[in-house]
Amino acid sequence: MIRSQTHARRIAALLLAAGLAGCVPPAAAPVSAPPPPPAAAAPVAVDPSHIESDAMIATSIAATPGLNTLAAELRTAELDALLAGNGPYTLFAPTDTAFTRLAPGIAGDLLAPENRAALVALLRYHIVPGTMTTEQLTQRIRAGGGRTVLTTLGGQPITATLTGDVITLTSVTGNRSYVEAADVAQANGVIHVVNGVLVPNLPQ
Repeated sequence: MIRSQTHARRIAALLLAAGLAGCVPPAAAPVSAPPPPPAAAAPVAVDPSHIESDAMIATSIAATPGLNTLAAELRTAELDALLAGNGPYTLFAPTDTAFTRLAPGIAGDLLAPENRAALVALLRYHIVPGTMTTEQLTQRIRAGGGRTVLTTLGGQPITATLTGDVITLTSVTGNRSYVEAADVAQANGVIHVVNGVLVPNLPQ
């Protein structure tokens, strides 16, 4: 038990450290941005035009190149069944590239049975009940004086702001993610593809 708790604390600390390194708006990556770790093959860019609007969120995530890591984690956490249900849900979907920004090996470690609680908490933090389009988000941000707070399925909040015209999501632990492809309509909600993994307060 002690070993398991120590490992969970390590996962939480590494996720937080990676998250705090931060992402950048899609069109404004600075030269100083840390490169992703070497990989056997470069992650595939997500093409939202190939996602069927009459499909369930879980089906689309599983079938879309560039979202393979998220699909595997949803299956392991058994949240794919949730996202195959009626919903509706808003999913902020990190790309495979987003997961490469985590510390080396962390994406794989999250699939281990002893880290299931952290994985579930991480994934539920990317799901918001109801359908929230970028137009609705932008209206809420402006009505809120430049920010609005979304409550996730995990019960922890995400703060949404604007960086230029790009919706910016800030986690409770302070890391940011930016919407790269917005308003991918689904039969049970909407997907917004994001370029970073949002890190909540994780169980330790």
